Amino acid sequence: MKKAIIVAALSALTLSACSMRVADMTVGSTKNYNINAAKFVKGKRVKGEDTYPVILFPLGIPNVKTAMDKAIETDKCAVGLSDVVVTQLNHAFIVGSIGFRVEGDQIIDTTQPGCNRG
Repeated sequence: MKKAIIVAALSALTLSACSMRVADMTVGSTKNYNINAAKFVKGKRVKGEDTYPVILFPLGIPNVKTAMDKAIETDKCAVGLSDVVVTQLNHAFIVGSIGFRVEGDQIIDTTQPGCNRG
């Protein structure tokens, strides 16, 4: 009976996951651009993640900048994100993954070459 309880408790810990909201930002970017000289339009909602596997210990160090770059670079005309939410992902106990997720609405710079949009 005790073995069954221990196995159930360890299974619950192994399958448990935790995601924690780290930041909410009005505007965020990792790109250099002139905010005074551009014409911006709002794009679609995008998501970028930087995650690493965990097998007893993490096999890498996740980075918020990499997650934000992945979200911004889903469109070649995007220069940033608005209404940004940064979430830390901890889905590991002995085995699993850790990382960051950045989600936001694209800020599209229509003055860039090939980026004429309405």
